[in-house]
Amino acid sequence: MWRRAAGRIGQHRLAAFAAAGAATASALAVNAHCNAEPVSATLVAKKGAYEELLGLLQPVVPAKMNTAFVFAKPHANTPAVLEVIKAKFAAMGITVLKEGVVTGEEIDKKGFIDQHYYAIAEKSTLTSGKDLPVNADKFKGTFGEDWATVVAEGRAFNALEFKNKFADKFGAEGALDRAWDATSDKKKTRVKLGGGFYCGQIEVDGVKYYTFNAFFMTMRGKFTTPGTSIHYYVVEFDPATLSWADFRGQVLGPTDPKDAPAGSLRGVIAAGWQALGLKAPCNGGDNAVHASASPFEGLAERTNWLACAIGDDSFGKALLEAGVPETTIKKWSSDPQVVYDAATAAATGKAKGSIFDALEDLDYDECLAKCVAISKAS
Repeated sequence: MWRRAAGRIGQHRLAAFAAAGAATASALAVNAHCNAEPVSATLVAKKGAYEELLGLLQPVVPAKMNTAFVFAKPHANTPAVLEVIKAKFAAMGITVLKEGVVTGEEIDKKGFIDQHYYAIAEKSTLTSGKDLPVNADKFKGTFGEDWATVVAEGRAFNALEFKNKFADKFGAEGALDRAWDATSDKKKTRVKLGGGFYCGQIEVDGVKYYTFNAFFMTMRGKFTTPGTSIHYYVVEFDPATLSWADFRGQVLGPTDPKDAPAGSLRGVIAAGWQALGLKAPCNGGDNAVHASASPFEGLAERTNWLACAIGDDSFGKALLEAGVPETTIKKWSSDPQVVYDAATAAATGKAKGSIFDALEDLDYDECLAKCVAISKAS
């Protein structure tokens, strides 16, 4: 894009600039060729006019804006809360590019929430229990059984499989939660197999069965219950005036609303939950509003919830142009463990870790550079 100089300075001034520029260029060339004395003040003035013209004709480079995905969670999706959110955006100079509603039925059918919480949901609903990467030694050390035997006997289920198989006992609301809560590492009926990866032993009719991440089913149900919905916003803001860290810390607020600044969204909604139409107080899980933790996470959430193509997204396009393969971007959208670049490894003390963690709270340019570095390291 080029600025139209004539529209700003008028035809006569443009002609004068051009004449001055031509005279200046000619005089400077003669002066240099003849090794003459320094040019006069008049010539310097003409040179300044020429340079001003060149400045006006420079291409306009669009600001690299931070773009995030934000939504009011089902428990807080009330008209009053939405007004609070939009008022906060306006006050902080945050522009809403797009907004809409996704129903609980859609979330359930299309698995939006499963992808959103992929690291947890993968073990709870997406991958069959028998196919999960269970550490056999840890499993036997806790439960006293061989994992291979459990699989062969058909006693391993993800949480959704378990709930469906024993619907008569665990189909009712809260039934599976109570059974899961009754397991514990102290009783050797639960073991942590990895980050966000838990296995619990639940006995049914005298037979010991094993299920994974059953706590996710309650979380999932809050998003998928018929009649519920989220209200989402795609927003952008200038990192020069609002950093991503402040967007999350001051605009959104920490995960637990009791720790949130009074003026943050989570702080305001938690304090006024009754007047805003919520049915219960906020807490660390029901914390009213979600927002992306980085430009990359925002991209991952837009491609999930809005079915946006990577190349059609501003940050996605930038990643592709910077040489990060589309296959890598898709893989990273599920927050896998990745090999860190040297700088990230030194800063975190880890050679490998979560891609989302490595990019958290970074603004556009730094996030893009970090993505490129980690992509090359991997």
